[in-house]
Amino acid sequence: MKVSRIFIARCAVVILIALSTETIAQDNGSVSTVGFELGSGLTISTQDGAYQFAIGGMLQPAVGFMQVGGNETDYFLNARRSYFNVSGNAKNEKVSFFIQADFSSNQALLDAWVAYHIHPSTVITIGQKQSIGNNREMLVMEDQLTFLNRSLLSTAYSRSGREFGLYINSSFGNDNFIVEPSIAVTSGDGRNSFGTDSRDVDLGGLKYAARLDIYPLGKFKDSNQEIIADLSHEEKPKLVIGAAASYNDGASGVTGEGHGEFFIFNAEGTAQLPDYRKLYGDFLFKYKGFSLLGEYLVATATSLQQTYTDQLGQAPLLPTQISQFLALGRGYHGDLGYTTKSGYGVNVRYAALQPEFEFNPNSIIGENSELSLGLTRYLKGNNLKLHGSVSQMTGASEVKTILGTIMFQVRF
Repeated sequence: MKVSRIFIARCAVVILIALSTETIAQDNGSVSTVGFELGSGLTISTQDGAYQFAIGGMLQPAVGFMQVGGNETDYFLNARRSYFNVSGNAKNEKVSFFIQADFSSNQALLDAWVAYHIHPSTVITIGQKQSIGNNREMLVMEDQLTFLNRSLLSTAYSRSGREFGLYINSSFGNDNFIVEPSIAVTSGDGRNSFGTDSRDVDLGGLKYAARLDIYPLGKFKDSNQEIIADLSHEEKPKLVIGAAASYNDGASGVTGEGHGEFFIFNAEGTAQLPDYRKLYGDFLFKYKGFSLLGEYLVATATSLQQTYTDQLGQAPLLPTQISQFLALGRGYHGDLGYTTKSGYGVNVRYAALQPEFEFNPNSIIGENSELSLGLTRYLKGNNLKLHGSVSQMTGASEVKTILGTIMFQVRF
């Protein structure tokens, strides 16, 4: 309830600012224009483009089934995601903002940030947004994915991918070769990291992340930049190669996106949280409707010396026991797809996980794999689409889980 009230209050402030901006623009003789289009939402802008404000969102109603082993099949019908967002920018002041909430979640607030464009090549952002320290699939918005759900790699080592902090993004190069370095300093406790009340505070230190993306063949088309599938049918081969690393100084969440999920202590009974490290390598290739996404991850922990699982200091942390608290190990993910010019798409993906300690049956990360097939009908680009998929997930015990979904998406 608190998050909802805060979100509503922020939206009210943003709308008032937007209306004030429009009034000022009109007073200065700049006529405002209003328009609506699927994917762009309701937009209000001055005729000279100096000020823009937009209201939009996305709905993903879905129906499906799940069967685990030989157990009875479960069926579901729900709104997988129900997004509402407001955004805007002031060109002369070099400022932009974005606020987004998911009303299908009990923690509604997803994104809330303000950016200052200090140079055409450099942007500083403060607030809650998708972290640059994750794999490429986690950097893609949920309405731009090739499947309804993210891959096994993403869901095992991340949650929403959002974190609160300071982000600096840059871009250098020309039309044929571009380098984009990014750095971030975040709370290390994921989204809504300040908790539900004054007693639910951040734990541990900060999280430091960096990413480097290289476009050796130039960037994708503008409409093709933020999506995995090649909807724009690149005339020339396009490729982005990336690497990301993060260091969480004192993590108390399974994937480093939460706090208070576990505690480890020193001999004095004081919390001594482990440091959590992730290293990613990924690429995305597109050409004439074909797309190929590849990702690899290694996650480890450190600062485990002389630590105990109890506050009395009588139960020392065993060498492999940390894998029962943090998601540690390796993983890889591949997504191959093709989209026709008429809007029919097919994707196949495979993901697998490997634990850091193979002989710890209680490890959070186990020997798991996922194979998925998806079919998509793009009715108005990615703004209106019908998607169906079936996935088979196999665990270390060879128990198979079958998940099938049919989803309709509308971006307004």
